[in-house]
Amino acid sequence: MSDATQTDLGAVASLWRYPVKSMMGEELDSAQVTDHGLLGDRAYALLDSSNGKVASAKNPRKWPGLFAFRANFIEPADTGAQVPPVRITLPDGAIVTSKQSDLSQELSKALNREITLAATERGQVVGVQSSSTPASWKANAEEYWPDIEGLDHRDTVTDFALPTGTFFDCATVHLLTTATLNRLRNFYPQGRFEAQRFRPNIVVKPMGSEEGFAEDSWIGHTLAIGDEVRLSITGPCGRCVMTTLAQGDLPEDRGILRNGGSTQSSQCWRICGCGPGWHDSPR
Repeated sequence: MSDATQTDLGAVASLWRYPVKSMMGEELDSAQVTDHGLLGDRAYALLDSSNGKVASAKNPRKWPGLFAFRANFIEPADTGAQVPPVRITLPDGAIVTSKQSDLSQELSKALNREITLAATERGQVVGVQSSSTPASWKANAEEYWPDIEGLDHRDTVTDFALPTGTFFDCATVHLLTTATLNRLRNFYPQGRFEAQRFRPNIVVKPMGSEEGFAEDSWIGHTLAIGDEVRLSITGPCGRCVMTTLAQGDLPEDRGILRNGGSTQSSQCWRICGCGPGWHDSPR
């Protein structure tokens, strides 16, 4: 991108990483970006031992308590090393780690369903508690569609495939702007539209007083963050039932999806990242 075509868009407001898929994650002061997204993001996932599918809060009927678990890394993530061990805080406050030989048993007990913990490393599933998981394994998960008008399905559960060797639902980085959150609050003032509901990696505050869905105009373009990070804007991120679930101090609220998520203009956006670097101000 030449200087003549660059436009300053805003600044990074916050960074988020989720070491274990569908568990609460951690806000970061800085993050390194690789070809596989923010380093350490969705590095781990729980696998349902009965069918090998990835446990996802997108199916809260099967996994109603995943957002009551919180994960963070014990050691800093490093591009030159294996995925670092993870610490998981259970709903009752107990703490377990991936260093424990009985981790899967402890998590199975807490979830009331038999699971194993697996990990990804540089785009391959390496397995943590299940050595039989092949590196080329392609994950599948389930999504529950609530009975809300405007969704592709209603009151049903569907399967979807995850990109090979990853635990992402789709793209490797999820971007959200504060302008979008503010616009959604106008649609549904009684709802709490906080960034945490949408589980983004990067929250951007647009420059000036820009309002509305700023991301609309970014699709098909490249977002530069600092001197090294370049993110190709690939398309919208459709909202799902996860945004309505209780997490942290946010209450369960079906109105979040009913009043915002079923309209095209309320979509947050997913982007794919490439190249290592530190987040600065996007343009």
